[in-house]
Amino acid sequence: MLYAATIFSSAFLLFLVQPLVSKHILPWFGGSAAVWATCLVFFQSVLLLGYAYSDRLSRLRSPSAQVGLHAALLLASLLALPVLAGPGWKPDGSEDPGLYILLLLTATVGLPYLALSATGPLIQSWAARAGEGPRVYRLFSLSNFASLLALLAYPFLIEPWLPLPVQSSAWSLIYAGFGALCIASGVALLRRLRGQAANDDAVEEDSAAAPPGLGRVALWVSLSAMGSWLLLAITNHITQNVAAIPFLWILPLTLYLFTFVLCFESDRWYRRSVLLIPAFVILAVCSFGLQESRLGFDIKVAIPLYCACLFIACLFLHGEMARLRPAPRHLTRFYLALSFGGAAGGVMVGLLAPKVLPGYHELGIGFVLVALLMAVVLRERRILLACGLLLALVCAINLWSQIRMDRHSARLMERNFYGRLLVRDVPTGKEGVTARRLLHGAILHGEQYLSAGNRNKPTTYYGTSSGVGRLLALPDGPGGRHVGVIGLGTGTLAAYGETGDRFRFYDIDPAVVAVAQREFSYLSDSKAAIDIVVGDARLSLDREPPNRFDVLVVDAFSGDSIPVHLMTREALAIYRRHMKDDGVIAFHVSNRFLSLAPVVEALARDAGLHATLVADRKPAAPLTRSDWVLVAAQQRALLRPAVAAGASQPPVIAGLRPWTDDASNLFRVLK
Repeated sequence: MLYAATIFSSAFLLFLVQPLVSKHILPWFGGSAAVWATCLVFFQSVLLLGYAYSDRLSRLRSPSAQVGLHAALLLASLLALPVLAGPGWKPDGSEDPGLYILLLLTATVGLPYLALSATGPLIQSWAARAGEGPRVYRLFSLSNFASLLALLAYPFLIEPWLPLPVQSSAWSLIYAGFGALCIASGVALLRRLRGQAANDDAVEEDSAAAPPGLGRVALWVSLSAMGSWLLLAITNHITQNVAAIPFLWILPLTLYLFTFVLCFESDRWYRRSVLLIPAFVILAVCSFGLQESRLGFDIKVAIPLYCACLFIACLFLHGEMARLRPAPRHLTRFYLALSFGGAAGGVMVGLLAPKVLPGYHELGIGFVLVALLMAVVLRERRILLACGLLLALVCAINLWSQIRMDRHSARLMERNFYGRLLVRDVPTGKEGVTARRLLHGAILHGEQYLSAGNRNKPTTYYGTSSGVGRLLALPDGPGGRHVGVIGLGTGTLAAYGETGDRFRFYDIDPAVVAVAQREFSYLSDSKAAIDIVVGDARLSLDREPPNRFDVLVVDAFSGDSIPVHLMTREALAIYRRHMKDDGVIAFHVSNRFLSLAPVVEALARDAGLHATLVADRKPAAPLTRSDWVLVAAQQRALLRPAVAAGASQPPVIAGLRPWTDDASNLFRVLK
């Protein structure tokens, strides 16, 4: 029970610290979903280092030395508490975000995370040395169960109720308790070893077990790597290409962890003969779905289909891992191989794929590799080997068709740390009229007519009947207007620029800036003077002297991974510093899944400002329905006829507190 309690607490803390630290640094890097992926790569890599440390430590002949060294690491890690990075770590915008995140995490949470990572294999090796035998592998199932509980507890039970500093303090206290448990486990091991002249016959037999060969280690690594690969690739596919639904990333990770729980709890859950046919079929169907919109991209079909694929594929991969597990004497080497494979899969999908692949092709590549790995695992039976190779060929053909289709349908497709950008020319329904669209994953970021007569018309969410359109269509004051825009997109709002106006755009993604300038003409055709600032808007505004904006447009909330740091009390204070006395801040809150208007209303009320909602429900074709909340210090700025017509009070959610950098709750505003 002592070993179980230690492993449970270490795994729970291990998964709890990941969202805690990630949320803390999310505002510093623009709230991008890629921040989570980079953090995941870091945590997998440190997990690998922790497993390597436990493997090396467990091979020391002296149990006292093992316990003493690990106790020293635990005590040293206490010096890193609390684990939240200080303000001195805030980036200035010139750094490579991926590398800087890795450096920041190493310096702040690296040592405690290393100690937590090493605990599972090390405690299991101590249990095996104390005579527990093969039962120790059930502790691995327990650790994954604890990780699963932490994963589900954080967004639904912890994040909504506790601000980050409180979370950090509570985590640190529990971590200190974990350290005491871990040291107590070591002391218990030493007492047990002293109480017996030698371990029993089972332990002696385990000690004589031959070490695993290179081929078996390679299989361990490959099986683990492909599980990690599929986890990230399927998460990318359903969150970026299918539906921008908040918390959707939790579902694949839950299924992934649950397969570990099943496969290592006992041998009764994984039956190769039962699983093979479903695995072959669903891999073939999902690889085909990447080029077929109904299967691969329709929300009602694609989410259950690809989550089922992840579960079945990982059940096979992790079930085969469990079948190949070694004698307990070599379990730390086994876990080291699993960790290395998981980190390798994460690095390839999380770091390398965005740099080398123009689109989300890593899932198709993953299907091919999994099929080849199945052929290797099943090679002893020729018919199964042939089926695996045939499946790999089918997946490769589907991958090639997907790549060819993407290239044919897209005018431009490129990808970086912040996601994939796609530019397409599509017919509008009117004969001879074509529109050029910019998509970021599954989210439309603007479009422009290519015909000369309609070329400079505001489209999508920015028509003259929208909240921002009503503001910007008002006559210019003396000397022109100064307009700030957070979120460039295609630069559509520049169409409202008149001679003497100044438009200052902020966008965190340099690729968006390049595409807006090269593929769309809103910026070049505008009569206004245009400035573009590359970098996180909030950080940029915080560094700039007051801009005295007439209008500040905050337009960055259409997807699932909304940059929460742009709609907090602290963010609003920064915006107000840049506004004229009668200026208006326009929040674009159109979102399929989140009710964001009450969040802005709560912020405005908290700051003593006035707010009004302009809901454009029936815009003239081909404009898009939109919701804008306009916030101003002076109510008369919102009572001008062009703005007030059809406007209403923003809805209120009872008990919703103003969001801050330390406390926000997406769960409360789900539609």
